[in-house]
Amino acid sequence: MPASDHRPAAVLNGSEAFPHRHLTGIAGLQPHEIMFLLDEAEQWVERNRDRAKSDHRLDGITQINAFFENSTRTLLSFEIAGKRLGADVVNMHAAQSSVKKGETLIDTAMTLNAMRADVIVIRHGSSGAVQLIADKVNCPVLNAGDGWHEHPTQALLDALTIRRRRGDIAGQRIVICGDVLHSRVARSNMLALTALAAEVRVVAPSTLMPAAVDRMAVTPFTDFDAALEGADVVMMLRLQNERMNGAFIPSTREYHLRYGLTPERLQHARPDALVMHPGPMNRGVEISSEVADDTARSAITEQVEMGVAVRMACLDVLTRRARGVEGWA
Repeated sequence: MPASDHRPAAVLNGSEAFPHRHLTGIAGLQPHEIMFLLDEAEQWVERNRDRAKSDHRLDGITQINAFFENSTRTLLSFEIAGKRLGADVVNMHAAQSSVKKGETLIDTAMTLNAMRADVIVIRHGSSGAVQLIADKVNCPVLNAGDGWHEHPTQALLDALTIRRRRGDIAGQRIVICGDVLHSRVARSNMLALTALAAEVRVVAPSTLMPAAVDRMAVTPFTDFDAALEGADVVMMLRLQNERMNGAFIPSTREYHLRYGLTPERLQHARPDALVMHPGPMNRGVEISSEVADDTARSAITEQVEMGVAVRMACLDVLTRRARGVEGWA
């Protein structure tokens, strides 16, 4: 389907392709809804590689990126996505907001709502903050990461990268290694990849493994080498020191020895195994530069590219009702 096509939403299994008002997480999405977003994103990948990248379907739409937690990469990706679709994009940084003056999150939400935004992208350091705002405003809300909870567009862009590189997600053996406990990326990826029938293994020191991991349809490991056997995809996570209150690992050197991805350790995986990382990377800690920069195996920069396509798709889909697109009333 060409990028300019505004045909009515596809109807799958007798229901709307994406009936949700917000995108606050992968939890609650059906597999066909995840696939629908991936298919929608697919059309933007080639379009973004063209010289003429702009589209005007969001002309007149006001998109507020409210980032209560800093992330240059994610903010830039959402900003580019909105502008390429023609939206009026406004970035609100926490350091410049009234939150620093003691305003409550609900009051901030009501203020944003009064400004008649058409879609709000929220990033917040507290789990559940995005849903709290979504419950208070009249427009769609997109979660750009909240606390330890979820980072749905990261999971979607990771799934899109895997599907494009491996041809399918179902049946792939995917290893997620690192600071699983503090990672909203890991949580969203576990939900998305298992929903799409991948075999997911998670690896971490016992101190960085969530207690509820047994309920997430994944297989936990503490031995990285054992988990890597036969892996099709190896997804590394950053040590999130900013979310740690205490000593979770003895030292970064020992962590690298046991959980760092090196060329030698990667030999346990399939010879054509794909290497991924959501960034920013701690080189020499969770991943070596030799692996990160191996263009034959590493898809790390491709993940960044897929991020723009996925966010364009999500902004387009979530604003279709407000824009009166046929089939989305």
